[in-house]
Amino acid sequence: MKRSADNKLKVVAVRIYPQVKHRLRLLAETTGRKQSFFLQQIIERGIDAMEETWLPPATLAKIRRGDFPELQQPRSTPDLFGD
Repeated sequence: MKRSADNKLKVVAVRIYPQVKHRLRLLAETTGRKQSFFLQQIIERGIDAMEETWLPPATLAKIRRGDFPELQQPRSTPDLFGD
């Protein structure tokens, strides 16, 4: 996706295991690219599969048409991965 004034990149924080962090850092250092580049690639290439797995079919169909539903209010359920 090309960046424009309308779709500036946003910051997202995520917890990862030290081994994953090490692999990401090694990949970045070896290639001369930033870790954020590889994280962006991983997310863009994997989000379709996650949506197909986790979203209801009606919501998925809207997204595929480019009609993004409004975000729901945050739920009071715990993080899926725990703390």
